[in-house]
Amino acid sequence: MAYTILSIEDQPDIRRLIRMTLEFKGYEVVEAGDGEEGLALARRSPPDLILLDVMMPGMDGHEVARQLHADPRTNEVPVVMISALGQTSEIEAGLLSGAQHYLVKPFSPWALLDITAQLVRRAPTQEQPA
Repeated sequence: MAYTILSIEDQPDIRRLIRMTLEFKGYEVVEAGDGEEGLALARRSPPDLILLDVMMPGMDGHEVARQLHADPRTNEVPVVMISALGQTSEIEAGLLSGAQHYLVKPFSPWALLDITAQLVRRAPTQEQPA
């Protein structure tokens, strides 16, 4: 069974890079173009990992992470925040909002694969509804 990764990213080119990189290694990738859509998808069918852009129109990544962390359906799903904002204060804010890791854009596809592999191995297996 392939791990499912939810990519919440408003930039289509970045979403495509993420999808192609992860699918190359056999991951199933589900995509959302904004925070509201991503939150709904995560709640409907919790993935094994969420890749979450910080700066998005509407609900930003920090708010999405807080809501994911507060929801019993999604609070154990690991979250990786992805942002061009790489200052220490931004990274700390991302981790405080519930992310397990913070990846700064531009990022290496190899770094994405490495952190994905690390976090999905630690993720609790999601029970499938009967």
